[in-house]
Amino acid sequence: MNVMDRGVKTHSDRFRELIRNITGISLPASKVVMIDQRLRRRVVAFDLPDTESYLQLLLDGQGMEAELRLVIDLITTNTTSFFRESEHFDFLAKEALPVRLAAKGGAAGRPRFKLWSAAASEGAEAYTAAMVLAEQQKRGVQFDFAILGTDISARMVERGNEAIYSVDQLSTVPPEMVKRYFMSSRHPSVAGKVRVVPELRRYVRFRHLNLMDETYRVDRDVDLIFLRNVLIYFDAADQERVVARLAQHVAPGGYLVVGHAESMVVRSSGLKQVRPTIFQKE
Repeated sequence: MNVMDRGVKTHSDRFRELIRNITGISLPASKVVMIDQRLRRRVVAFDLPDTESYLQLLLDGQGMEAELRLVIDLITTNTTSFFRESEHFDFLAKEALPVRLAAKGGAAGRPRFKLWSAAASEGAEAYTAAMVLAEQQKRGVQFDFAILGTDISARMVERGNEAIYSVDQLSTVPPEMVKRYFMSSRHPSVAGKVRVVPELRRYVRFRHLNLMDETYRVDRDVDLIFLRNVLIYFDAADQERVVARLAQHVAPGGYLVVGHAESMVVRSSGLKQVRPTIFQKE
């Protein structure tokens, strides 16, 4: 009898289920080839004959926790770019910021705008927001701001804190912002690389966070949360739970911004749609 007829799960089935339980990311059977490609170097590192052998070791071996964390880094999608879906940053500068500062008008001292990049990858989204907000300060708007970037990948968190990018990644950044917010070095070891200037880095911090956790160690008065192009990887039940948890951290009158393919999945009570991809907490 075929093992599938007996309902026995393969190592690949168990692995995809484990990734779903830990990260929320659904990997259908059609992704087996992608999984094999991303794990190939780990198969070679353990001198194993194939991916199934590696998955057996990962799932059944002892002391594989560190290896599992590395695998999560390899499996998760970390596509990012500066000013991706640029209309969201126009909304941040022209609408979200003035609306939220007006709501804080009675606060003592300079009001603080809080932004959370909830799937920050290597930090391009968070630093784009920082540039946009810093530009508003230069135009004379009186406020402070703080940006938190979180990601499930420890490697991406490290990169975000380092704030080092290739020159090629700056193609979507306006030239005047490149001059103002990035610095380069003539040292050969960093040829083709730039780093966000410390004056901007001080506004942004990164740390590890798994959106599948039941609670988040994040302030509950965030003015705007970016959660873009992440929910598409979750099933409907997890989408609903993640949105509901995030909504608890949005200040009344604050905003949740999702990707263009995700606007139909936001169904949280207390969030009203004000743009196709932008929701405001009532």
